[in-house]
Amino acid sequence: MHPVLQQDLTQLPQILERTRQWSEDFLSSLSERSVCPPMASQQVNNDDRLLAEDGDGALAALEHFWHHYADGISASAGPRYFGFVTGGGTPAALAADWLVSVIDQNSLLSHDTVAAAIELATVEQLKSLLGLPAAFNGSFVSGATMANFTGLAIGRQWLGLQRGIDVAEQGVAALGPIRVLSANPHSSSVKALSMLGIGREALKIVGTLPNAEAIDVDALARCLAEQPDMPTLVLASAGTVNTVAYDNLPQLLALRERYPFWLHVDAAFGGVAACSPEFAPLLEGWQQADSITVDAHKWLNVPYDSAIQFTRHLALQMQVFQNHSSYLEAPTLRPDNYLHLTPENSRRFRALPLWMALKAYGRSGMRDMVERNVKLARQLGAELAASEGFRLLAPVNLNVVCFALEGANGDALAARDGFLERLDQQGVVRCTPTLFDGQAGIRAALVNWMTQEQDITLALNSLRACRQEAG
Repeated sequence: MHPVLQQDLTQLPQILERTRQWSEDFLSSLSERSVCPPMASQQVNNDDRLLAEDGDGALAALEHFWHHYADGISASAGPRYFGFVTGGGTPAALAADWLVSVIDQNSLLSHDTVAAAIELATVEQLKSLLGLPAAFNGSFVSGATMANFTGLAIGRQWLGLQRGIDVAEQGVAALGPIRVLSANPHSSSVKALSMLGIGREALKIVGTLPNAEAIDVDALARCLAEQPDMPTLVLASAGTVNTVAYDNLPQLLALRERYPFWLHVDAAFGGVAACSPEFAPLLEGWQQADSITVDAHKWLNVPYDSAIQFTRHLALQMQVFQNHSSYLEAPTLRPDNYLHLTPENSRRFRALPLWMALKAYGRSGMRDMVERNVKLARQLGAELAASEGFRLLAPVNLNVVCFALEGANGDALAARDGFLERLDQQGVVRCTPTLFDGQAGIRAALVNWMTQEQDITLALNSLRACRQEAG
């Protein structure tokens, strides 16, 4: 064995202990750590771009990383990171994620590990939490991009079979053009269209309801009537990124009876709202969708990367993703044979952090995260609406506050970007830019399990100070 590898094997307890100490230090400093470190801290030294002939061992490498780059790590796992829709990791999920790397299981069905059985159990528990019927099957993928990709790939196969074409065998060219209709598709779905060979140009944006991001079902009906026989995927939103708008799924389902199409519901973070009796009605009808995306590393607060794709069409899923090799199990139609159900052959044991979190916190713990975040988002929105220099661009429907600067002089985009630059320099709260209804906007998305009222106070103080600084 290489001498440094032998050294690290001998020193493994010390390596793990040092890693634990730094992890504890990092987590205990989240409230004080900047949500957006200076750009200078986000760079890698020139020497660290080069590969040395001989290494120094794990302890030295860990020391080097923490000494040189700890200041460049964002507090994105903390309670005031409102950028994108980024959850943290609950203690149970974090512990499980460490174990995932330690035990290093390939979670396909290999008959030599419990990983696939845990994944199936986790999917069953998640369906119970979110009110999804037994008819759905699910599997873990890396994130919403791959969950949307998987759902649309199965939809592409379904469109072909309605016309006697096996797209998985013959290719998408055998089917010809596919029409994709949506009002506010997430960018990851658009990326998926490119990867699937359907093409971005296949997407047609349908009109929305007045002053809302939800799809206008009458407008959708007119689009469908123009070419009623054209293969069609409809991408519905269950929680848009700007305003958490939900498409009217019962109306879409009624329309599907007249114009058969594949209904994919992107519920990356908004689907988790179904765990709350107060918000579950927003998801009415998703039980009859063809495919669904739910992210675990958003509102379920497990570490990256973790999402779940659901579908009612297991046989079609296997047709698309089956894998043939003499040294692997042949495709068999079972819900835990993940080698034949996901884009990846080798799969990290992603299910364990969510399984552990569900075991640790149960329904009530998950419900608390959702309901507390919504309460605090509404508080933040009300305070901003009442503050000089801000205005809401939309009502706070759930856990995202979409707002703008009021009375900004000159270029609204430049004013917005300058404000966010000052906000990042303070490092107290992280928000992201957006455009809403043609206006320069700002988003604050609350999904972290640790966020409390004191964090809203600190965030508001920073937002107001940056606004006053602009004059």
